[in-house]
Amino acid sequence: MIDIYETEFRKADLNLLVVFSALMRERSVTRAAAALHLSQSATSAALGRLRGLFDDELFTRTGGGVEPTPRAVELARRIEPALGLIHGVVTDRDRFDPRTARRVFTLGMSDDLEAALMPGLLAATAGLRGVRLAVRQANRNTVTGMIDRGEIDLGVSAAPAHGADHRGHDLFDSGYTCLFDHRLLPLGTPITLDDYLAHPHLLISYDGRRGIVDDILEARGLERRVIASTTHFAGAALQLPALPALVTLPTHAATVYAEALGLTTSPPPLPMPTYTVSSIWHGTLTDDPAHLWLRRLVADAVPSHDGARRP
Repeated sequence: MIDIYETEFRKADLNLLVVFSALMRERSVTRAAAALHLSQSATSAALGRLRGLFDDELFTRTGGGVEPTPRAVELARRIEPALGLIHGVVTDRDRFDPRTARRVFTLGMSDDLEAALMPGLLAATAGLRGVRLAVRQANRNTVTGMIDRGEIDLGVSAAPAHGADHRGHDLFDSGYTCLFDHRLLPLGTPITLDDYLAHPHLLISYDGRRGIVDDILEARGLERRVIASTTHFAGAALQLPALPALVTLPTHAATVYAEALGLTTSPPPLPMPTYTVSSIWHGTLTDDPAHLWLRRLVADAVPSHDGARRP
C-alpha cells in the first residue's frame, strides 16, 4: 500500500493535477483558465509549479496556445484515469453520466470507417448536449502513435499494429466490394473478370501507385487500367455519378456510398481477403468510466447490414 504520508507526496498539491488535465484538454493557458474559472495568472503560476513538481517543461508555447512535451503525454495517460477515480470517490459517482457530462471525445479512423460508424454515433449522441465527437484521420500505421501522443481517445482500424501498452476489441468483419454507376456503366452483376479489366478504375491508395487489387492481379499475370488515384474512399466514390469507372473499396463503406449516391455494388471477380476492424486504446484507460462508455458507444454504432458483420 502507498504511504500517503510520504514526504514528497504530502508536498504535492493535487489541485495542480486538475490544472494539468485542463491544459492537456484545452492546449491553451487562457482556455484552461476559463474552463477552471481561474485567472490566467493563477493558471500560469500553477503551470510553473507543475513544471517544478515533475522537473519538465510539460507544455511549450506555440502560435495558437501550448503543446505538451513527450513527458506530459506520458503523465496524462496515468493522471487522467486517476483523476476520474478520485472524482468518483469524492462525489460518490464512480461512473460516467453522458446526460450531464461536458466532454469532447476524439476518435481516430480512416474515412471509410467514419462513413460506416458516424451515422450510428451521431444518432446515439444527438440528445447529449454536453458530449461532442471529433474525428481525426488515422490508419493502422498511425493510430497507435496518435494514442500514445494523446491526440485521440480511441482508434478504430483494420488490424492496427499495437504494443504491450495498448488494448483492443474486435468490432466487425469486412471485405471488399466493387462500386459503379449503372447508368454510366450498364454492367451485369456480379461483374465478370472480363468486364472488370475492360473498364477504367479509380485507385484508393496511400502512395497513389497500387493497392491490394493490383497485387492480386499481378499474381495472376493480369493488370487493370487505373486512370486516377486518391487517398480518400469518399473522394473516389463521389466521382462515380459523373465518371464511367469502377472503384473497389471496403464493403462497409461501399454499402453507405451506394445508398447515398444511388450506385451499384457487386462482389469483385477476384478472391479478395476479409479482415477484422478493431477499436484500440491505451491500457491505462481500460477502467476509466468515460472511456468505457465511449468504447460501448462505438461498438453499438456498428451497422447491421452485410457490409459489417460482427465477429
